[in-house]
Amino acid sequence: MLPDVLVEDYAAEGRSLARVDGKVVFIESAVPGDVVDIQLSKNKKDWAEGRAIRIKQPSADRVDPFCEHFGICGGCQWQMLPYTKQLQYKQKQVTDNLQRIGKVPLPEILPIAGCEETRYYRNKLEYTFSTKRFIPQHEFQELRRIQEESGERFEHTEKAGVAGFHAKGMFDKLVEINTCHLQHEPTNDIRNAIAAYARQKKWSFYDIRMHEGWLRTMQVRLATTGELMVNIVFGYEEKKQRTELLDYLLQQFPQITTLLYTINTKKNDSLFDLSPQVYHGKGHIIEKLEEFQFKISPKSFFQTNSRQAEQLYRITRDFAGLDGTQTVYDLYCGTGSIGIFVSKLAKQIIGVEVIAEAIEDAKENAALNGLQHASFYAGDVIDICDDAFFAAHGRPDVIITDPPRAGMHEKLVSKLLDIAAPVIVYVSCNPATQARDLNLLSEKYSVEKIQPVDMFPHTLHIENVVQLKLKG
Repeated sequence: MLPDVLVEDYAAEGRSLARVDGKVVFIESAVPGDVVDIQLSKNKKDWAEGRAIRIKQPSADRVDPFCEHFGICGGCQWQMLPYTKQLQYKQKQVTDNLQRIGKVPLPEILPIAGCEETRYYRNKLEYTFSTKRFIPQHEFQELRRIQEESGERFEHTEKAGVAGFHAKGMFDKLVEINTCHLQHEPTNDIRNAIAAYARQKKWSFYDIRMHEGWLRTMQVRLATTGELMVNIVFGYEEKKQRTELLDYLLQQFPQITTLLYTINTKKNDSLFDLSPQVYHGKGHIIEKLEEFQFKISPKSFFQTNSRQAEQLYRITRDFAGLDGTQTVYDLYCGTGSIGIFVSKLAKQIIGVEVIAEAIEDAKENAALNGLQHASFYAGDVIDICDDAFFAAHGRPDVIITDPPRAGMHEKLVSKLLDIAAPVIVYVSCNPATQARDLNLLSEKYSVEKIQPVDMFPHTLHIENVVQLKLKG
């Protein structure tokens, strides 16, 4: 253990850092300005990792978290920081990554675009039902105290079933959530009502270790249009119980516009290879970004912060510099949301995405918005974008790329260098891998604009938009 360590700065990925005897120590659960005792988990020659187990003197920057589950459920890691400080550290994260990893000339980085609404901003949440509840440290100590005073042996007995989020680092135990502040009501009311009704009926909750039990997970999607989708996942079919529960939900929550159920007998919770069944409603909800409408099905990918997605996409559209004459290629296009959002200022939109189901959604979304000049193709960009494809659709004037956290495959970077579009707009959810790719693209491209965007307040996640232009 390292006692009385002054936390000096923010590092990355939600950790802070200190220097002890010339060694850099990366610390979890600390804020710059704290004086803490650190329990080390790794101790190398030049660096170490650890967790603050005791705060001797709190930082002046600390604020009281607003959620009773803070520090236990693993989400919203930064509630102890004022939002203005969160934004400062996220701006610093982008700057540090682009400078340290990118190693390319950079313009002045624009101030981070923060969220107006820092709570209740998610349009999608997934909850888990389980037989095993995580007991927080304070509750465990209280149970031990009662045991010692009574002289009786303490035995932990499971509740009949719990509903909430996985405890941090634990796949088999849940933090029982009373109120989550990430999504507007009735999300908490629905989750708590399902759990209470199932306990009352003595229906089984899922045991992920034994892979048995009936009530498994639920997904809630709430659009800014007011449409509300609930998908309940069961470990096996039990029609009578299922019908009773779904009817009860519709009676208690008439605001549910689409109610689905899914039978999942697998050992993992992924919906990818499952078929949600419509019990009530049209089977999807409609979300709106500006005047554009998007159909969201239970398996669709869509930005989980709708209002901030508008801001992210506006910046992307601005960086694309469209005037109605350009052919835009939207790579990693998913369900087509970025391409459709910028479509009014483009001559043509060509979307490419490796997931075929997402392309079907993209085509439906284009039709929903009456777009005649947007086309979407399933496949790998590296394979699709050949001379024949360009002959049929035209070479891109602007490329928008929005890859997953791992960034772009090196072969795709080479492909972009070969295509040599005049403008690339790179949207990233991981500035570190974005910086790596910018370094590779610097062979032909210069970085002209950089705009960080905060999509997820109170978390360590950050989006960043970069405009690149072909060198003269």
